[in-house]
Amino acid sequence: MNIAVMVKVLPDDQDIATTADGKLDFSKAKPTISTYDLNAIEAAAQLAADTGSHVTAVTVGPAYVSDTKTRKNILSRGIDDLHVVADDAFEMADAHVTGKALAGAVEAIGGIDLVVCGDGSADLYAQQVDVQTAAALGWPVMNGVVAVRAEGGAVVVDRVLENEKETVRLPLPAVVSVSPDIAQPRIAGMKDILAAGKKPVDQMTADQVGGVAPATVETLEVRAPEPTARKKEIYDASQDGDIDKFVAALKSVL
Repeated sequence: MNIAVMVKVLPDDQDIATTADGKLDFSKAKPTISTYDLNAIEAAAQLAADTGSHVTAVTVGPAYVSDTKTRKNILSRGIDDLHVVADDAFEMADAHVTGKALAGAVEAIGGIDLVVCGDGSADLYAQQVDVQTAAALGWPVMNGVVAVRAEGGAVVVDRVLENEKETVRLPLPAVVSVSPDIAQPRIAGMKDILAAGKKPVDQMTADQVGGVAPATVETLEVRAPEPTARKKEIYDASQDGDIDKFVAALKSVL
């Protein structure tokens, strides 16, 4: 079985600043792996180790996704090789465009049996790329997966629903989107990081994945929310009547 894990590389939110007019300043934000994709990488690596499978990572995005440090970060986590589609035309790509490009990459690589996606992205968290990729590939898809195991020519996945646990058998090829609970991301050691520098990286062009389709959603602007004014009232539980005042204040805003 050949496994592909989809990885989104985005600006580290800890480095994003806000300007005086509320705009977001990304100038000092270094590229990093989307938090939820760390769980997906670990789940794919563990499944590959259990089944003796090959696992490849695929990322699509602007030019910065090809950052050398980020490549090593991905490849040091149990991944065999990496395929990068870096083009600034993907800067404002929505889930539909991204899913189509990822599907194109999977088809260009060839021989992929299972695609593993994270629960969502750490920036928009639209939870759409998994289904958009599956739709473009014409493969079955299952999201909210908390466990996955191989069984013949299929994978058996577990999902935790509101009141019950569901087990579903998916014929391969298929796409699964995993919950953060599926696996704790590993911490790469120095040996893993050094080995990552020797693993193959395939730089793919946008044309190899079907080109860059026009975004189906237009983003006009992104701004930080206006800060909410605070009354800065402090209540002391040891003072008579302050608890009642606190409850009354709380009720007034609910």
